[in-house]
Amino acid sequence: MFDLTALRQAAELIGRHVPPTPQYNWPLLARRLGCEVWVKHENHTPAGAFKIRGGLLYVHELLEREPQLRGMISATRGNHGISLAMAAHKAGVPLKVLVPLGNSAEKNAAMRACGAEVIEFGTDFDTARERAAELAAQSGWHFVPALHPDLIRGVATYALELLEASPPLRRVYVPIGMGSGICGMIRTRDLLGLRTEIVGVVSSAADAYAQSFEQGRIVCTETAETFADGLACRMPAPEALEIIRAGAARILRVEDEAIREAIRALHEDTHNTAEGAGAAALAAAMQERERNRGERIAVILSGANIDRQRLAGILGG
Repeated sequence: MFDLTALRQAAELIGRHVPPTPQYNWPLLARRLGCEVWVKHENHTPAGAFKIRGGLLYVHELLEREPQLRGMISATRGNHGISLAMAAHKAGVPLKVLVPLGNSAEKNAAMRACGAEVIEFGTDFDTARERAAELAAQSGWHFVPALHPDLIRGVATYALELLEASPPLRRVYVPIGMGSGICGMIRTRDLLGLRTEIVGVVSSAADAYAQSFEQGRIVCTETAETFADGLACRMPAPEALEIIRAGAARILRVEDEAIREAIRALHEDTHNTAEGAGAAALAAAMQERERNRGERIAVILSGANIDRQRLAGILGG
C-alpha cells in the first residue's frame, strides 16, 4: 500500500484536473440527526462522482509503464466508466466500456460524450466485467479492473481532503461498491494517525461485502438487485475485503427505501443531488441516529449521477 508521500503526490497530480471538493457542516442535517454532520461533496467533481480521482491516477501511471498503450477496456455501472472515459480522453487513449443491459441512460451518455465506446452486455455488473476481460484478452487492449492500488490511491485523495480539513471526526460513513472508496479512507485515516471510526455501507439487496465481513471469507450473492447501482456488487474483491476487515468498525445494511429517504433529505436540507450510492452513507447515519447523538460525524456523498426520471420519482415520493 502507498505511504503519505505517495498519497500527497497523487493529490498534486489530480489537483491539476480536479480541484478539492468541499466538506460542509449542514445545520438542517444536524437538526435531523441530532449531531454535527459533515458532508464530503464528491458530487461536485467534473465527473459527478469520486471515481474521477482514481481514473486520472490510474491512466497516468499506466502510460508511464506502457507508453505505447493501444487501448483500454473495462466494465462499469457508470461512475468508474465515466472516470476512465474522462481520463482516457485527456490522454488520447481509446476506451471501450462494458455495461449491463438496462444501465443508466444518462451515465451511458456521459461516457459516450467523453469518447468511450459503450457496449451493453449481460444482466449485471459482474457478467459485464467477465465479458470485458474476455474482450481485452482477445484484442490485446489493457483491461482496467474495478479495484487496483492506483485506483485506491487516487480516490484516497478525497479522504485526505476531508480528514485534514474537517475538525476531528468520531466516525465516517462510506458506501461500498467494489471497495476503493472505503479502502482509501481506511488507509488515509491510518497514515494520518487518527482514531476516526470508519463504517461501511451496503444495500440490504446487495450485501455480499457485509456477509463476507461478518464471516471472514468471500461470500458471493446470486443477485444484487438494488436501484443504487454503485452498490450493486455480488462478488467482493479479496484484497478489498482484507483491508476493510482490518480497518472498518462494521458494515451496515440499509434498505433501498432508506436510501430514497436520504436522497430526499439531502435535497431538502442541502439542495444537493445524490444518486443511490451517494446517499447510502447518510441513510446509514440516519439509521444510527441514537449512536451518533451529540457526536461529530461525516458522510461521503460519493456521486450525483442519477437519471432525471428516477430522481423525479424519488423526490415526488
